[in-house]
Amino acid sequence: MSTETTGRSRRLTATLAVAVAALVSAATFLAVNANAQADDSTDGVAAQQDCAPAQPSSVGGSLGAHDPALWAGCSGEPWYVFATGDANQGGGTPSIRRSTNGGQTWQSLGTIWNAKPAWITQQIPGVSNLWAPEVHYDAAQGLYYLYYAASTFGSQRSAIGLATSPTLDPSAAGYGWTDKGVVFQSYSGNAYNAIDPNIVVDDSGRHWMVFGSWWQGIHTIQLDWPSGKPAAGATPIRLATKGGGIEAPSMTKHGDYYYLFTSIGTCCAGANSTYKITVGRSTSPTGPFTDASGVDMRNGGGTVVLGAYGSNVAAGGQSIHRGIMAYHAYGSNGGFTLDIERIEWNSAGWPVLNGS
Repeated sequence: MSTETTGRSRRLTATLAVAVAALVSAATFLAVNANAQADDSTDGVAAQQDCAPAQPSSVGGSLGAHDPALWAGCSGEPWYVFATGDANQGGGTPSIRRSTNGGQTWQSLGTIWNAKPAWITQQIPGVSNLWAPEVHYDAAQGLYYLYYAASTFGSQRSAIGLATSPTLDPSAAGYGWTDKGVVFQSYSGNAYNAIDPNIVVDDSGRHWMVFGSWWQGIHTIQLDWPSGKPAAGATPIRLATKGGGIEAPSMTKHGDYYYLFTSIGTCCAGANSTYKITVGRSTSPTGPFTDASGVDMRNGGGTVVLGAYGSNVAAGGQSIHRGIMAYHAYGSNGGFTLDIERIEWNSAGWPVLNGS
């Protein structure tokens, strides 16, 4: 090969190398920028999910988590579960559990506070523990939002509260849950009960809080963001009702649809619990949601996807993060335990759960 030809070849190789480097750099910038702007939420409705954690091969350790709110870490990151508080621990505030091996082994990290905020006992006397938390991350704010419910069993006098923290790790600098007060309340005579909050981000970036238990069922209300509280003039929109009880809503986006999961039947009755997880879907987070048979969930629809399995008589109180669902199951011995599985999808676009 001549010297001239060799020179042209080297110049061409160098030019190609620069072009390739530029393309890689641009692609990296776009990917990082997209992830930085993505609003990663517990429900997984954010338009872009940054990872897809594997289902734990087994679940063990401290599993006494009722109404678990799951945070499934990406590869090498810890997982967290927040759950209904125990009146004998931390003033009944939500409990914290962490797994450092991909959701397989769980350890207790105590509670988010040592006592309930004063406004709760002042406004709703008799509250012994805080229920059904929900954890949501806002990347733009660099804050985790923890929603929870304050009520007494069988009462419609309830409130949903909010706390924020810059990190989930109790040992990290800056950790601490700051009380942001009440978000939404219900009173006797309302169509809804203000418990079991779940945060949804739609394809337009709007934030919604899905909530509800018994009475006239599950509702949603648009939130102002980043305050995390109802938007000015927003009113609740009914999504689902069910005779015999419905509560614990959680919503996720899959393909073209928003999927609304609920728990129906009776919770908290040990071996006599009848909890089942049902689902319906809609092209809008405000409904209408219909089940696999086409029945509107406002008219009692809802396809059962999980109930009794193995030695467990019931399952419910579910939450979803990064395609993984956590729920609690009641055993035939009367106890309850945390269980976790990845949602599978059939050819018709409906979720499949099996309790494995």
